[in-house]
Amino acid sequence: MTENAVESSADVIVVGAGPAGSATAYYLAQSGLDVLLLEKTEFPREKVCGDGLTPRATKQLVDMGIDVSTDNGWLHNRGLRIVAGGIKLELDWPELSSFPDYGLVRKRADFDELLARQAEKAGAKLYERCNVSGPVIDDRTGRITGVTAKLGPEKREVTFRAPLVVAADGNSTRLSIAMGLHRREDRPMGVAYRTYFKSPRSDDDYLESWLELWDERGGQRKLLPGYGWIFGMGDGTSNVGLGILDSSPAFGELDWREVLKRWVANMPEEWGYTPENMTDPIRGAALPMAFNRQPHYTRGLLLVGDAGGMVNPFNGEGIAYAMESGQIAARTVIQAQARVTAGGRERALQGYPAVLKDVYGGYYSLGRAFVKLISNPKVMQLATQRGLTHPMLMRFTLKLLANLTDPQGGDAMDRIINGLSRVAPNA
Repeated sequence: MTENAVESSADVIVVGAGPAGSATAYYLAQSGLDVLLLEKTEFPREKVCGDGLTPRATKQLVDMGIDVSTDNGWLHNRGLRIVAGGIKLELDWPELSSFPDYGLVRKRADFDELLARQAEKAGAKLYERCNVSGPVIDDRTGRITGVTAKLGPEKREVTFRAPLVVAADGNSTRLSIAMGLHRREDRPMGVAYRTYFKSPRSDDDYLESWLELWDERGGQRKLLPGYGWIFGMGDGTSNVGLGILDSSPAFGELDWREVLKRWVANMPEEWGYTPENMTDPIRGAALPMAFNRQPHYTRGLLLVGDAGGMVNPFNGEGIAYAMESGQIAARTVIQAQARVTAGGRERALQGYPAVLKDVYGGYYSLGRAFVKLISNPKVMQLATQRGLTHPMLMRFTLKLLANLTDPQGGDAMDRIINGLSRVAPNA
């Protein structure tokens, strides 16, 4: 078979221009490396997401030089409002030296393009409508040396070449699978479904999380291991959705679009969450959690974001960890490129999974234990009934679930959470 024409060569190819890929490409290009950023769709494009960003994600945007002011179209939020058992509790984001004390809201269609354009400004070459079809593998070494793709509206078959490739192509990550990296079944998986409604609740100072989702089939009422959310978008609409874990027996049995419809049907009428006010269809997406695909480096391929299962199992947050892992991957590649021998470069690259496990491994192990715990409906019900009446306990829970602590010093809560993460296995 005749090989495709080589469209371009570079130091690094990044496949996927979501938050993980754009962050990776930004930091690589900023260091002076020649970077290709390949995006299968065309901006602006939609992604299923709650659109709410914690201070952890806010910090990453600031690190990338993104203007996160309200004048630039960002809606700021003060914290998290938790609703369960007839109780509402508003918890402000903690005041820390490591993270800002506010979160953000912005639609993903706009958000992702902002990040991709920032990577372009740093020097990355962005190809839109570039659908990567597979890896180019050196038969002699087994290493990835590029990718094949279908480019443009005419789907012209091309090849891109680079000694290193970053898989930032999301949960489906066809590139990783083609390299023999498959999902670990012993790691939790979530799904999220969301839609938008025109609503007077659009301008909200808090992200809102409902800790009780009920399965009411067959005249019985069972608590599900998941949560609902309401995030005001600041544009006259609310993002309303739910997240559920595969640890529930009902995971594969329920129609989650119908669960979402039933949930919002019980909301106060004045909020406007009615079929006639729905501005978008209900869409769903998978949430790959707790390093569910490993190793994160092999034979010239690095995994970042959802491709490497970076979603936080405590709260379903993915964007912060996508961008952070992109920054870590870029830092690893930059150090590897400075080595003078092939062996030295490879040793630097092989350190990437160890760094990820050092940063997230213990915390994600705690999250996996948490997932198993809340899979028991009695535990979940007890936690929501008793926990919400103790504001100090809930502030601790907020720090734990959102992974917001100061690594050095901090208060007693920070020290407990950091200590637990250090002693938990880095699996």
